[in-house]
Amino acid sequence: MTLSFDLLPEEDLREAIGLLVRLVESAGALIIFVGAAWAFAQFVLGMARDRARTGAFNRIRLRLGRFLVLGLEFQLAGDVLRTAVAPSFAEIGQLAAIAAIRTALNYFLGREIAQERDEIERARKQTAGDGPGPSTGGDRAPATP
Repeated sequence: MTLSFDLLPEEDLREAIGLLVRLVESAGALIIFVGAAWAFAQFVLGMARDRARTGAFNRIRLRLGRFLVLGLEFQLAGDVLRTAVAPSFAEIGQLAAIAAIRTALNYFLGREIAQERDEIERARKQTAGDGPGPSTGGDRAPATP
């Protein structure tokens, strides 16, 4: 005698998860859209103010990259949810491919964000070290008579 108890029939569970997937993926798309709109507005404002400096441009790219990474994480979460109920081997293979592609995108975006952040910090330190007074940088050789 087997005792079986289903809290929610599989079809109802699939429908509920389908709704959750759409919500999570919509949130990811909205995050990416908001980030792109913000970056575009900042770029246009910077051009209008004639402050199209490399530092400002890099800060805009850095912030946009953060939005993209977060949005892609939401998209990946939606893909994982999609395969939560009795996935087939084809769905598991699709998830693996999608996860690999999105993970690679996140990795390269994260690496680029770190490089941009380092460049901004180096430029900030260099600007601070060029001011009047003694230099705090130890990379300059002393003047020879």
